Amino acid sequence: MSDVVALGKAGVAIRKANDAGRGALIGYLPAGFPSYDGGVDGIKALIDGGVDVVEIGLPYSDPVMDGVTIQRATEIALAGGLRTRDVLSTVEKVAAYSDVPLLVMTYWNPIERYGVDRFAADFAAAGGAGLITPDLIPDEGAEWIAAADKHELDKVFLVSPSSTDERIAMTTANCRGFVYATAVMGVTGARDKPSDLAAPLVARVKAATGLPVGVGLGISNGDQAAGVAAFADAAIVGAALVKALQDGGPAGVRKLTEGLAEGVRREPRATVER
Repeated sequence: MSDVVALGKAGVAIRKANDAGRGALIGYLPAGFPSYDGGVDGIKALIDGGVDVVEIGLPYSDPVMDGVTIQRATEIALAGGLRTRDVLSTVEKVAAYSDVPLLVMTYWNPIERYGVDRFAADFAAAGGAGLITPDLIPDEGAEWIAAADKHELDKVFLVSPSSTDERIAMTTANCRGFVYATAVMGVTGARDKPSDLAAPLVARVKAATGLPVGVGLGISNGDQAAGVAAFADAAIVGAALVKALQDGGPAGVRKLTEGLAEGVRREPRATVER
């Protein structure tokens, strides 16, 4: 298997950043917020601001992992009539705008209802790179793993500070693209400082896999992004970008993204063993 296939589209983009001596920046915005067109424009602003990988949220009515900021945004998207097919068309529009890898972050129920292989086929045809599945564990993900492999999509599963070494090994063995390390216990949302649990978790994950490791939950500014990029392959930002879109529109998203992108490019960056 070639390195490109093993890494997946997101992993290749992250490694390109790492090989340039910096951390990668992964930015999240939900589709359909504050409107369908506004969501597309916000995601394009992420790209214009310098993200290496985009996460597009698929709004869901029971977002158990999301904090208040993202919950409210997804509620607005759903109230506006957004459906799974609209998320796919959002991916298609953004994919036509840029070749930055596009991942969809989604709870499992909407994919199951749409049809797993059907979704994988339609998503790949739209230009999507893969899924981040926060409530799907590899033990219960055989159908998705098969569909993702069939359509050459990234499979990004999550690990947390409470994950055992055995669980980390099993989870990372089923990932393609990167491994999503949730740096805090609890729901998403910007915080004053990233968790002290982040660096030890990344070290444990790197002992189990050669895939890139991204750290998410809590990053809200360039200083925090720089701190995470010192030990992780990628910094993942969500709630702060959603708030920037809410308060300042696409221009606000671009401004914050540029600050985050500057953060992951700061020196010094620790040499990360692979």
